[in-house]
Amino acid sequence: MFATSRSHVIPRTVWVLGFVSLGMDLSSEMVHSLLPVSLVSTLGASALTVGVIEGLAEATALIVKVFSGAISDVIGRRKGLLLLGYGVAALTKPLFPLATSAETVFMTRFVDRIGKGIRGAPRDALVAGVAPPAIRGACFGLRQSIDTVGGFLGPALAILLMVWLGGDISRVLWVAVVPAWLAVALIVVGIDEPTRATTARRFRSPIHWGVLRRFSGAYWWVMGVGAVFTLARFSEAFLILRAQQVGVTATWVPLVMVVMAVCYTLSAYPAGAWSDRVSRRALLSVGLGLLVLADVVLARAGSVAGVGLGVALWGLHMGFSQGLLATLVADTTPGDWKGTAFGVFNLVSGLSLFLASVLAGWLWQSYGSAVTFYAGAACSAAALVLLLVWRR
Repeated sequence: MFATSRSHVIPRTVWVLGFVSLGMDLSSEMVHSLLPVSLVSTLGASALTVGVIEGLAEATALIVKVFSGAISDVIGRRKGLLLLGYGVAALTKPLFPLATSAETVFMTRFVDRIGKGIRGAPRDALVAGVAPPAIRGACFGLRQSIDTVGGFLGPALAILLMVWLGGDISRVLWVAVVPAWLAVALIVVGIDEPTRATTARRFRSPIHWGVLRRFSGAYWWVMGVGAVFTLARFSEAFLILRAQQVGVTATWVPLVMVVMAVCYTLSAYPAGAWSDRVSRRALLSVGLGLLVLADVVLARAGSVAGVGLGVALWGLHMGFSQGLLATLVADTTPGDWKGTAFGVFNLVSGLSLFLASVLAGWLWQSYGSAVTFYAGAACSAAALVLLLVWRR
């Protein structure tokens, strides 16, 4: 049992949400570790097309969170939106093995990410609501760590199935349907949302200035750092394409996601727990520094080992950033508006992620992979400078 003291034990809801995320991530990463290769090698898509598909898909998830977060604040309940979001994602999984064109993949990814967007902000708000303030960082870090276990089990299972099934990507994608539906079932039977008192209020768009004025200056600093940071964090699909460039075959290319996820998993909980005792801003600076190193290594890598090192650093930067950013949002917003706060944060991050992935695809196609990663390093360095001048 993870705890920082006898009186501060991580709540059961946080554990269950972690295992729900694990199941869906297991399914999603089985798909996503093979999808870029399938798009480029089988369906004939370009790097720019991959960037547009990934950018729009991931940005959609983040943008939808602004509405789901606001709705969860108004109705005072999170579980129903969680069930809807995970259910939509589970319904899309059988469509990936049936896809015969890049357009079909795009539409399927688009709907899948809508499901992710519906569940994201209410899930984070639920964690923030049940987590004791003294161990809030540990709670977010633990959920993120359990989530990322699926991030390396999914690609690892994809490798085993590719070997067993003779490289048949379609049959592997069918297997990915199972853990997605198990995650939905776990929400139904495993989460008992605590009842919280709510006051009647008229629904307002979270983009309304009257709502935005409720957020502190510290929140907007988190927003700015997160937006610039996301410009450096283009889709992991480009990590897979980089591995393919140095000679990794389709059967073994999911190993990229395994390495990244293992490093992410091993660092997310310790970073979150550590942030309860030291400056979260300092630890986030470490994460940004790791991303600069990852991009430089990936830009210069000429071998499988070099790409592996860059991917490992990328995973470590995720562990030192994603849970910490979520915790900083929770730290700097009013209790009744945390869903909206996460939603607005993810709206801005979604726009940044779309721009980042499209720009990465264009740079890759026009100037090569090295320029793509050097551009990512420059954006990460800019976010680091912004973070260092932040004064509470």
